[in-house]
Amino acid sequence: MPLVPPPLIWNPDGDAHIDGLVTQLGLSVVAEPPENTDSLLVFFNEGRLVVGRHPSHREHPICVDFAEQYRLRRPGKELLLKAIGGRRAGLTVVDATAGLGRDGFLMASYGAQVSLCERHPVVAALLADGLARGSRAEAEVAEIVSRLRLSAISALEMLTTATPDVIYLDPMFPESKKSALVKKEMRLFHSLVGSDEDTEALLALALQRAKHRVVVKRPPHAPPIAGPLPQFAVSGKAVRFDIYPLRAFPT
Repeated sequence: MPLVPPPLIWNPDGDAHIDGLVTQLGLSVVAEPPENTDSLLVFFNEGRLVVGRHPSHREHPICVDFAEQYRLRRPGKELLLKAIGGRRAGLTVVDATAGLGRDGFLMASYGAQVSLCERHPVVAALLADGLARGSRAEAEVAEIVSRLRLSAISALEMLTTATPDVIYLDPMFPESKKSALVKKEMRLFHSLVGSDEDTEALLALALQRAKHRVVVKRPPHAPPIAGPLPQFAVSGKAVRFDIYPLRAFPT
């Protein structure tokens, strides 16, 4: 797999937080972004930390916005709730591949205490920014965000000590041959993080560390991750959750 070039930091809004971001991420700063390339840019837009390309690409940048996710939620589509074993008091979950935190936020909305594990420093910075803004949002959003904790480390490192009730894996989906059907946002995210090369090792460790079950998110027609086969799955039109039960939940 070709190396993913690091993004560049841009400061079109003159945001005062940019110096801290430069120190945190160690990325190069550009006064003006290159217009005719696919270079990714990290910048602040309307008070949100985002990743995107030059405005000439006419693409919406990506960010973490839990308040918007809460507004756009669709109650009743509870596949993920079924996958993690339902609403249970005190349920602890490690979201080992947190990404933009959407599934982690959804699990926290069910009452779970969720540890978001994200090793990519730029994505971890997006999550940290989203969590900070979410904690200042309306009461319903802030209450959900209060059950989220971010660990900006590799899941393989985190799971050497963590023993949650549930470990949730959402490895980067294989690139679709029908690339026109893939959302622009996901193509941009894939350009940032690349592919997951250690998914099999992560699943093997998760099966050792979870107390009750491991849940793996997959495309509907994709094969399970290589290794032990899941015992069952929860499926919808757009996604499938492979379930690896280890011990029954207490009643």
